Amino acid sequence: MYHSVGDVTDDPYRVTVTPARLEAQLRWLRRRGLRGVSVAELLAARARGEGRGLVGLTFDDGYADFTEHALPALRRWGCGATLFVLPGRLGGVNAWDPLGPRKPLLTAEGIREAAAEGVEIGSHGLTHVDLTGADDATLHAETAASRDLLAELTGTAPAGFCYPYGTLDRRAVDAVRAAGYAYGCGIDPGPLTGPHALPRVHVGQGDTGVRLLLKTRLHRLRRRPVAGV
Repeated sequence: MYHSVGDVTDDPYRVTVTPARLEAQLRWLRRRGLRGVSVAELLAARARGEGRGLVGLTFDDGYADFTEHALPALRRWGCGATLFVLPGRLGGVNAWDPLGPRKPLLTAEGIREAAAEGVEIGSHGLTHVDLTGADDATLHAETAASRDLLAELTGTAPAGFCYPYGTLDRRAVDAVRAAGYAYGCGIDPGPLTGPHALPRVHVGQGDTGVRLLLKTRLHRLRRRPVAGV
């Protein structure tokens, strides 16, 4: 689970890695016979019994620095990824973060550019709202309406949804499923873990090779296994 790729000097939420760190992390994967892919590709491969050696890479929030820094690095290392974007904040900033710098978000054209490069585009909701506290109208807008907007923007209805802040409950999971998404990504969904509540591991600036190795090992111990994918 990545977010922004750029300057880390003011990063209170630890959501940014530098381009150099991302390069080093992708190099680490490839040298161990692993390849980063989109979540959709990973799930399809696992369904065929061919998921060995594949790692799902996700980038949340749709920061504009994705096309500037992350996309070239992914291309160089032969990796794919899923980019979770906010169609209600196209060309805006990360206004949901009370601390830290304002980071620009991708425009519609930037999202289309990423999609044209083979990046899977998924929904991160409409405006980055915690779905566990949303009323019915907001929940519908953040899940179903955001999917419709992305289908119009890219020409393809997104298969994946990413819960803002990684928070979810049964009601949010049910709304994501009802909206037509094939899968949903959280962080540590606990008992709700399944195709619409996939666990992920945060990757940050401090994650060198040793830390990445530990995270891959600990992920299997700390996260509930996903059945059916």
